[in-house]
Amino acid sequence: MYTLKKSLGQHFLKDENICRNIVRDLQKYPFSRLLEVGPGGGALTRYLLELPDVDFRAVELDAEKVEYLTRTFPAIQGKLIHKSVLDLESPFSEPFTVVGNFPYNISSQILFKILEWRSEVQQVVGMFQKEVAQRVVAKHGNKTYGILSVLVQAYFTVEYLFDVPPQAFNPPPKVMSGVIRLIPREKPVEVSSDKAFFQLVKTAFNQRRKMLRNGLKGLFTPEELADPVFSKRAEQLSIDELAALTFRMKK
Repeated sequence: MYTLKKSLGQHFLKDENICRNIVRDLQKYPFSRLLEVGPGGGALTRYLLELPDVDFRAVELDAEKVEYLTRTFPAIQGKLIHKSVLDLESPFSEPFTVVGNFPYNISSQILFKILEWRSEVQQVVGMFQKEVAQRVVAKHGNKTYGILSVLVQAYFTVEYLFDVPPQAFNPPPKVMSGVIRLIPREKPVEVSSDKAFFQLVKTAFNQRRKMLRNGLKGLFTPEELADPVFSKRAEQLSIDELAALTFRMKK
């Protein structure tokens, strides 16, 4: 068989019903190219390989799992990419969908990778620790609303699909998990530039307990900072309000 590696955040799905539910929700939106991130022991992969008329690829860092998958699923031959998803160039030359039971120790980084690919990604259905999943879907005013919430929701419509209990995995994690869906927004938020928006959001939330006026001193002129909006904290502003501030930043 194979061994489980804590260093890679490996918790493999074993519940067939959860696998079927993920594939069911994945098929709600049609796609013809699919990337699975972290197939691990192949619980989900066996279903994905059966999807008709889909150009399927999977990216897996663990050499032992690559060998196991190749031996267990002959149909995966030529479709498996042996590297970290964080080092992966776009796997297709045309738009594609992403699915996976994402390794928990790099799940936030995977979302930032998807943001890099945002012009090509048609849909994401991913499993995360429930705490991370809730952070992604959180609205302003919520204490879990933060950098991930804002940056993901600026470009994607997010939907919390369902909870997954610890006993659905081997080994069982100590936390609940959650599956979410991302679909590109028809109209992303308007910003002066993506670079300015990312800088503003990260700076504001890295000092989330401070008033924006204190946390964003280096990005705005004193005249701009006199506006009452800067008396608020980052979590009090909606995504559209944060985006609007990018047009007022120092050039």
